[in-house]
Amino acid sequence: MGERRCAAVRVLVLQAAWALAGGQVRYSVPEEAEAGTVVGRLAQDLGLEAGEAEARRLRLVAQGRRASVELSGASGALLLSSRLDREQLCAKSAPCALRLEVLLERPLRVFHVELEVTDINDNAPVFPAARRNLSIAELSVPGSRFPLEGASDADIGANAQLSYTLSPSEYFSLEVKSKDENKASVLLVLTKSLDRETIPVHRLVLTASDGGRPSLTGTMELLISVLDANDNAPQFNQSVYKVQLAENVAPGTVFFQLKATDKDEGSHCSVELEVLDVNDNAPEVWVTSLSVPVAEDASVGTVVAVLSVSDRDSGANGRVRCWVWPASPFGLEATFAGSYSLVLREALDRERVSEYELEVRAEDGGAPALRASRGLRVPVSDVNDNAPAFAQAVYTVLARENNAAGAELARLWAGDPDEAGNGRVSYSVWEGGVAGGGAALPPSSSSSWSGPGWRPASSYVSVDAESGLLWALQPLDYEELQVLQFEVRAVDAGEPPLCGNATVQLFVLDENDNAPALLPPAGSAPEAGPVPAEAAAAAGSGTLWAWAAWGAPAGQVVAKIRAVDADSGYNAWLRYELWEPRAKGPFRVGLYSGEVSTARALDEADGPRHTLLIVVRDHGQPARSATATLSVSLLEAAEAALAAAAASSSSAASASSLFLLALVLYAASRWAPRAAVLSAPGPTTLVCASEVGSWSYSQRHSRSLCVADGAAKSDLMVFSPNFPPPPPGPAAKDTQPEPSALLHTRHFENWDGALEQREDFSEGAGNYL
Repeated sequence: MGERRCAAVRVLVLQAAWALAGGQVRYSVPEEAEAGTVVGRLAQDLGLEAGEAEARRLRLVAQGRRASVELSGASGALLLSSRLDREQLCAKSAPCALRLEVLLERPLRVFHVELEVTDINDNAPVFPAARRNLSIAELSVPGSRFPLEGASDADIGANAQLSYTLSPSEYFSLEVKSKDENKASVLLVLTKSLDRETIPVHRLVLTASDGGRPSLTGTMELLISVLDANDNAPQFNQSVYKVQLAENVAPGTVFFQLKATDKDEGSHCSVELEVLDVNDNAPEVWVTSLSVPVAEDASVGTVVAVLSVSDRDSGANGRVRCWVWPASPFGLEATFAGSYSLVLREALDRERVSEYELEVRAEDGGAPALRASRGLRVPVSDVNDNAPAFAQAVYTVLARENNAAGAELARLWAGDPDEAGNGRVSYSVWEGGVAGGGAALPPSSSSSWSGPGWRPASSYVSVDAESGLLWALQPLDYEELQVLQFEVRAVDAGEPPLCGNATVQLFVLDENDNAPALLPPAGSAPEAGPVPAEAAAAAGSGTLWAWAAWGAPAGQVVAKIRAVDADSGYNAWLRYELWEPRAKGPFRVGLYSGEVSTARALDEADGPRHTLLIVVRDHGQPARSATATLSVSLLEAAEAALAAAAASSSSAASASSLFLLALVLYAASRWAPRAAVLSAPGPTTLVCASEVGSWSYSQRHSRSLCVADGAAKSDLMVFSPNFPPPPPGPAAKDTQPEPSALLHTRHFENWDGALEQREDFSEGAGNYL
């Protein structure tokens, strides 16, 4: 028998049927198979490649009786870890199936495995008792029937179909009537009249045999006592009684009473007892698998948890409905009998909600309904889905020149709502620089710039990688650099990293750190540049010379002091003052033109030579200055003409240029009362005219305008007067209009990180830009 059982096990295992449909696999295995028996190649049946089962952590969710099955992590095979007893698992239920959940990670998937445990004939029929005592009256007529309790078989199907036989007897026979597949009525039939004096006791054996191969049997001994004559037959009011009893009735409760009338002993009735279910068991909810945290970029439909729900009641009392609260963004999907998957139904955003507190609720169909719940905490893990963002797209930073190296210029900040490394921001100077000549290049062009004199922004400024503090690497010089535009990049530490950019416009504010420098007289060598005041004072030939004729009328120009200031704006706006002689003399100096002219008509009383000390001051705070010494010789008209001719012959070209420029300026002031346009090297620049002089404000900091034969000057240029000589008469005033009547200034103010430009127009004569 043992050999046949082993052979049957091997055949059934080899012929185990499986099906994969809707995430479900079916296998079958005979009960009592030995531990280690391979039920099925689950990994292969799920379509996994070699090694994928272990890499993706294919595992079995074990619970209670399911522990009899295990999954090999290496091979992906489903094995028996212990013997399975179908009768213990399922009793008389057929088919008998174990429902298993199998999890596969990355991504999380749930497969349901149904393992049917098939029956083998391992249980013999069993009678309620080994011996049954019967008492039959000797006057009982042949054909009388006496009910017997049949045997039971724990197996199912053919293995539980029973047949009965009675040991040979001339007085008794056996009659079997089938009620249904699992129930039969066994009757003992009297075939011959009894004689108590001859045989007072009859001993018989009742045998039950099942339909298994081989068949198993069970026996019960019948001990029949023949009673004295009985002339009163017992009478029940019913031959069969059907009674319903609630399952929760207390022990000792009287639930039914039989009633029969008979003065003698013996004959019988049947009582069929049906136990009714009451709703005395609440649903049970437990989590068989929980895959948390859930990545915020998890796709809709991702399985977060696997839950099992059951109710030990039957019928409507055992039918359970489940739901999750709150419903968004998760939901429940019924995947198998009593099994549910908690799935993602909406996209997650950790920056909005970082953790969910859920409750899985279950309710049965009883009246009143019973409920149960299970709480779940589902944290959301961060992914790097947010790039750092600066508080401003453009930062305007104002810095005074001559700042100290390491001076703080600004503090930049970029926020990243991600978590941990995904939200940790580091800063760096990314693009931008200055081309030769101090012109700022936008970040978009700096990466491809390769011209001479290129200096990257990182040579001027640096940003602290952690704090975003922008600081100067070196002192800034306005005369070298006016505007520096570059990008600062903020990069997070995610994988892959994300970044954000902000443009920084650094405006260098001019300081009055340059004194006016005297220029060579008109007509000198073209390569001669500005002469610093210190050099002019130290040189023995620093004195300028001029000639004037006796009798020259008032207002005649005898010389022009030329100077330039490397600063800008007010710091470069020059004014000329006659410092010596202090007393009122025959000469005066134009306040803004630098022209030395006669204050009155010259006569012999004025002497042959005059030495003038002229101070050139800028409008900075504090003001810087330079001095020029002019020696004016008074000559006869003929001698003065010869000296002028000698000077003009050496600088005819220069004089022509000055004359041409004077004509242009004169025409601009006379026929174009509004802003006129002057063509010069570089872009077109607006020139403004007034009664005092002409000056221009370049529209871009990096542009220059070359005037006459002087050096190129950025931003603010001072020209000689363009008004005609005053008519003869009293000497003109030595003073000129104050700067407030002439200037059009631009102020830049830093307000809440934004650049505000305010233009001030002063009331006064002339047309202003």
